[in-house]
Amino acid sequence: MAGATTAQRGAGQQEDTPDRPPPPGAEGRRMSRRRLLIVIAAAVLVLGSGAVWALYGSSWLRTEQVRITGVDVLSPAEVEAAAAVPMGAPLISVDTDDVADRLRQKLPRIDSVDVVRSWPHGIGLKVTERKPVLLVKKGAKFIEVDAKGVRFATVDKAPGRVPLLVLTAGQSASLRRFGSDRLVREAVRVAGDLPGGVARDTKVVRVTSYDAVSLELTRDREVIWGSGEEGAVKAKVLTALMKAAPKAGHFDVSAPTAPAVSSS
Repeated sequence: MAGATTAQRGAGQQEDTPDRPPPPGAEGRRMSRRRLLIVIAAAVLVLGSGAVWALYGSSWLRTEQVRITGVDVLSPAEVEAAAAVPMGAPLISVDTDDVADRLRQKLPRIDSVDVVRSWPHGIGLKVTERKPVLLVKKGAKFIEVDAKGVRFATVDKAPGRVPLLVLTAGQSASLRRFGSDRLVREAVRVAGDLPGGVARDTKVVRVTSYDAVSLELTRDREVIWGSGEEGAVKAKVLTALMKAAPKAGHFDVSAPTAPAVSSS
């Protein structure tokens, strides 16, 4: 009779092998690890609940003050009123984006504002105001225009050393093609390219068409600037002309490669 096969002998050996008992102390270590994990989980839960309560439920981290910086024309009081920060609310719950949007909407003079939480009790508002680079006369008042061409405020008194913008395009083709807003931006562009001394002496920026911008300066001087193109080059040429002919009254840099100067 044939003997048992190798598989049968192996199977028999497996069936006859007794279960090994766990090493001494293994069960206790497993229980200790389980208890440690439970303790850690409980501690995390308690700490998390405490943090949520401290941020939202306690009186420790409430909004109690608003600090405002960067204002010049605007007053801190009107900025705080427009911001409408919810005093007494949990500091973590204050929507800083909403506060910033509210300020820009209610106070167009504000160009940008950073709203930050100042723990444990404050909100900080860092305001950047728009600065007028040109003025548009409207009756007895003046509309301020910033460096982006934005008309942002109407004032009773013209701020010092801000040129008056005069649009004389009328019903010209330039006005129909570009629109008044584009012509205003072109005037702003020219004003931004003026040399420092010329900018301080400029009283009027006159726009007749897109490519016909002129300046009226102090001491009855006039500058024909042309379009806003090549502004940096025109500024250098104008500076050189004024140094070469300090008593001249008429300067033309509309074609900066062929400038002209005359006494009147």
